Amino acid sequence: MKQSVSKKLNELESTAICGNDISSSVLYVSALAIAFAGQYAWITLLIVSVVLFLFRKIYGEVVGAMPLNGGAYNALLNTTSKLMASFAATLTILSYMATAVISANEAIHYLHHLIPSMPIIITTIGLLLFFALLTIGGITESAKVAVGIFLFHLLSLLVLAFFILFYLSQNGIDILFNNWNHQSENSIWYAIFFGFAASMLGVSGFESSANFVEEQQKGVFPKTLKNMWVIVSIINPLMAVFALSLFAIPVLQSSDYQNTLLVQMGDFVGGEWVATIIAIDAFLVLSGAVLTSFVGVTGLLERMTLDRIMPQFFLKKNKRGSSYRIIILFFILAVSVLLITNGNVSLLAGVYTISFLSVMALFAIGNILLKIRRNQLPRPEKATWASVLLAIIAVLCALIGNILMEPKDGLPSNTSVFLNYFIPTIIFIIIMLNRTVLLKLVLQIIYAIFNPLRRLVSSTDKKITQTINKINDQEFVFFTKGDNIATLNKVMLYIIKNEHTKKIKIVLALDKGDTIPENLPNEITFLDREYPKIKVNFQVVQGKFSPELIKELSKKWGIPINFMFIGAPSDKFPYKVEELGGVRLIV
Repeated sequence: MKQSVSKKLNELESTAICGNDISSSVLYVSALAIAFAGQYAWITLLIVSVVLFLFRKIYGEVVGAMPLNGGAYNALLNTTSKLMASFAATLTILSYMATAVISANEAIHYLHHLIPSMPIIITTIGLLLFFALLTIGGITESAKVAVGIFLFHLLSLLVLAFFILFYLSQNGIDILFNNWNHQSENSIWYAIFFGFAASMLGVSGFESSANFVEEQQKGVFPKTLKNMWVIVSIINPLMAVFALSLFAIPVLQSSDYQNTLLVQMGDFVGGEWVATIIAIDAFLVLSGAVLTSFVGVTGLLERMTLDRIMPQFFLKKNKRGSSYRIIILFFILAVSVLLITNGNVSLLAGVYTISFLSVMALFAIGNILLKIRRNQLPRPEKATWASVLLAIIAVLCALIGNILMEPKDGLPSNTSVFLNYFIPTIIFIIIMLNRTVLLKLVLQIIYAIFNPLRRLVSSTDKKITQTINKINDQEFVFFTKGDNIATLNKVMLYIIKNEHTKKIKIVLALDKGDTIPENLPNEITFLDREYPKIKVNFQVVQGKFSPELIKELSKKWGIPINFMFIGAPSDKFPYKVEELGGVRLIV
């Protein structure tokens, strides 16, 4: 049965989906920066803008070279091992989990200001359920909602800025000058360092666009990066300056202003109706960040499932092309976290901060590996070595700053909370990567315990053996250009290290007039003897290597394109990587 093909997202729709997440940071990041940096908050937010500018090129180069869903996972999967890529994926999943729960809970808190009788926990679950169902309905339907939220958010901020500017034109900016001369307990460098570390929360969501790039129209992805950078660079520093122009620093650093700063600003300059608009906007845009989490995590887990890291059970799609089982699992996970924390989502702050900063650092590392190991792979733009290294240093500084921050109100440290969620998740991923070894271990344990009762064990023995054989029976394909034995040996080592299989088919496509390299059959025969546990099958096919030939062979042999490999092509290669249908680069 044919699956319906979803409509590709345009620039506005793609920007709205990831932009709601990153632009929602204006609701809390200005207050957070002022809490740590005081009068220098706008400077730290501008430094964040510079760091984000560096990451535009970093993301643009990696995703431009390999425009596939998965973000940092995809970057590392095609440049290093599955284990390293899975490490990045685990951090990304934790980041999305924390984003969904925190954004949903904070959205309901803003709505609670307008409807005090509303139960927060139950309504938060309802909001998570609404966006789960919306995502199951299809990404284009989700995008329409995201666009509406995004445009209302920008309009609300424009209204707030107008009232603030009018107020300042009438009352002057004496408070801003007084705040600039405010005497802090800490040095300026201390304030800027920890202010920068806290301000980096304002770029969470920047990585989301890379996780659903396959759903975007051609050429849209780099535009989403530019748009998000412009939004963060203008809105966040500007709102920090506005806040410092309206209120004294001690007032801004009080708990009453930390969570609802923009509402307080709206009430101060425009009255209750402006504050109400900002509260409604906060509810909507934070809800949009929940939508971003569902869309981003779906794209990531789909890719991981295709690579057999997650159970194939999750690949089932509905008529609208949505992986509804992944969405339901993520919804259940988010609700469980909400109930475990009893609505105290501050406990998830450590998971949120450390996860997404680590993901950004790993993406930059993926860019370096792409330059070193896939240098000949065509890409629309390149980030300089200096910018990549500077970006990594900046993110590491922010990460260190967040780890060193003292926990507030007796809460556990960021690191301890992060590890409580990270360790179980990465253990599950490692189990999935090594499931055949663990299944064999289970067999040995069963034999030792139940050997006297062999008849009772036989049925279990048969089922587990069939499972192992089914996993290892999957045949893989490597398309060779007539590579030398050293290159082919790297292919065999990669297969042994990263894939569960006993079969590999080495295929040479011969166009008219081409001949088989003289030493190639002998070299493949040697490899077959050298690796006795893997059956090496050499096959010559007539025809030019092309996307059409790949699809034809995939259908003929019953081997998914995702299990076909090639070496990294040069810039003279006539096709783009995305045109090959998901063929992996391993050499």
